Amino acid sequence: MVRISEFQVKDVVSVSDGRKLGNITDIEINLDSGRIEAIVIGGGGKLLGFFGKDEEVVVPWNNIVKIGEDVILVRYKEQQDHYYKQAQLEGPESSADK
Repeated sequence: MVRISEFQVKDVVSVSDGRKLGNITDIEINLDSGRIEAIVIGGGGKLLGFFGKDEEVVVPWNNIVKIGEDVILVRYKEQQDHYYKQAQLEGPESSADK
């Protein structure tokens, strides 16, 4: 048996490009079946929880390739609309910036 606290300290890494996605901040559980449906990886990069990106990555449980001692390997491809999402996070330019 594994505790959620043990999952939270492991790095989550994409097998497609070897990039570290972050650490697990939450899980999604199907209450009807009692099964874990997905892991949620926090956006990270925030200073004191205020500044920086706040984008979460949700990886379906069946996309987990291997759970190791220090690392969780997952199948994850960044979506095509990443730049659109990033632009939404940064917000529109103010008229003073133009």
